[in-house]
Amino acid sequence: MGRPCTSLAAAGMLLSLLLPAGTIRAEEFRMPQVKEPAFPARTIHLSDFGAVGDGKTQNTAALARAIDSLAKEGGGKLVIPPGIWLTGPIHLRSNVNLHLEAGALLQFVSDYKQYPLVVLDLKGEKEVWSLSPLSGEGLENVAITGRGVIDGGGAPWRPVSRSKVTESEWNSLPASGVVDSRGETWWPSREAMEGAKLVERLRQSGSVDPREYEPAHQFLRPKLLKLIGCRRVLLEGVTFQNPPNWTLNPTLCEDLTIRGITVHNAPFEQNTDGLDLESCRNVLVRDSTFDAGDDGICLKSGKDAPGRRIGVPTENVLIENCVVYHGHGGLTIGSEMSGGVRNVQMNNCLFVGTDIGLRFKSTRGRGGVVEKIYVSNVRMTDIAAEAINFNMYYEGRSPLNEKGALVKTEESPVPVSEETPRFRDIHIQDVVCRGARSAMLLQGLPEMPLQDISLRNVSITAQRGVVCMDARNITLDHVEILNSQGPVLNLVRTRDLRIDHLVYPAGAEPVLQIQGSGIRDIVIRNTDFQVARDMIRTDGAAADAVRVQEE
Repeated sequence: MGRPCTSLAAAGMLLSLLLPAGTIRAEEFRMPQVKEPAFPARTIHLSDFGAVGDGKTQNTAALARAIDSLAKEGGGKLVIPPGIWLTGPIHLRSNVNLHLEAGALLQFVSDYKQYPLVVLDLKGEKEVWSLSPLSGEGLENVAITGRGVIDGGGAPWRPVSRSKVTESEWNSLPASGVVDSRGETWWPSREAMEGAKLVERLRQSGSVDPREYEPAHQFLRPKLLKLIGCRRVLLEGVTFQNPPNWTLNPTLCEDLTIRGITVHNAPFEQNTDGLDLESCRNVLVRDSTFDAGDDGICLKSGKDAPGRRIGVPTENVLIENCVVYHGHGGLTIGSEMSGGVRNVQMNNCLFVGTDIGLRFKSTRGRGGVVEKIYVSNVRMTDIAAEAINFNMYYEGRSPLNEKGALVKTEESPVPVSEETPRFRDIHIQDVVCRGARSAMLLQGLPEMPLQDISLRNVSITAQRGVVCMDARNITLDHVEILNSQGPVLNLVRTRDLRIDHLVYPAGAEPVLQIQGSGIRDIVIRNTDFQVARDMIRTDGAAADAVRVQEE
């Protein structure tokens, strides 16, 4: 359960030493100016409202009085001084900057009954959840700043997977909880364990009556920070940790600046994403560190039909100079992307020990379009699965096994509809990964292949190579794949693939494996095959499917 102690400054120094000068060309992405909040020059202190930072006194009412008083006066800065400030849920207000001084710990109580069930309304799509520790809706000019720590009190809410903890840690879990019938997951209560079935039934019935959901209250874990429909938001300098669910979840927000924050969650902490931007626009994420128990930085826009009805994409997002530890993905787009994701740029980031580096995921039924994504200057180490992963079978049955072998030779395309996800116009360059199970998985759908994906100046050391299936118009330019097992490139139902200056390990066999009759127009240029033990191995592909050209 140890956490890395690498400072942001040290990580930034490492990045500056490793990264080349190349960046995405400016004409490919023009980021709008993100408007930051402005506050009146008015400062009040929490202790002036009867709050006591002794770690015993509950300060929920004092915090509410202080925030309301400042808002009524036109806004300003509410200073939380050093101390342990115990509190229940906090409603943020417009024109208020919640400022935590160094040495201040804002500790949310872990009693779920203090977070009542509420109805969240997202443009007419309603769901029942527990009230978030920090929340705000329809706000303008709001900030959380400083050098303090915000602890969501999430441990008593969360289930624990046995596979993610040591035996002694498993045995030390509270006896008041229950373990599922397979002995794999500990839950804080039987109601929490059985809550999923009740919630699914109620949501299918259309119920939004919190009273009906009460038996599943502890199952409905809130996000630590939930902002809905807010404008001009600043999160700066603060450390967020121990959330009941996701950590930061701005939704339908505009002009959001996240700068110099830390998200500090352990790998075993279930569903503790670092940052989930959902249907937001004009977002700057800079100089921040995310240590997550799930996705590190994740872009979403609603799920399935409700997400399509809302129809608001996440767009105009710039992420730079960030570090992600552990977690399921460094940068993740999807799988809930039914409203679309577009105009995203990530520069100069480092992923350490994540399950996947760059992760794009969806499935049939989602719909939505992901496009105009630009990633440059990313370094990765110790990646558990793929360095780069496009998976259109998320939580579904893929025709490939975990080694990239085709186990389902024929799959009939389903009709294209609004439920069909589309991933296109995605460009990745100047990426280095040292240590992964697999270099890349690019897996589209038969009815909707991945389209217009380019990878340039990419170098990956991995056990296995690249699998590309159901993809069109793919470019691999100056790509180095140093794999120790299997083919360098394994192609299934791939068309219009251009390979230029491919570098692979000596003795590779084969360099290129092509499977099935759906392979067409594969062009390889400026690649030395003299050190290959086996150049191309075919299985059912046409003789002219691959052309090797030399300049």
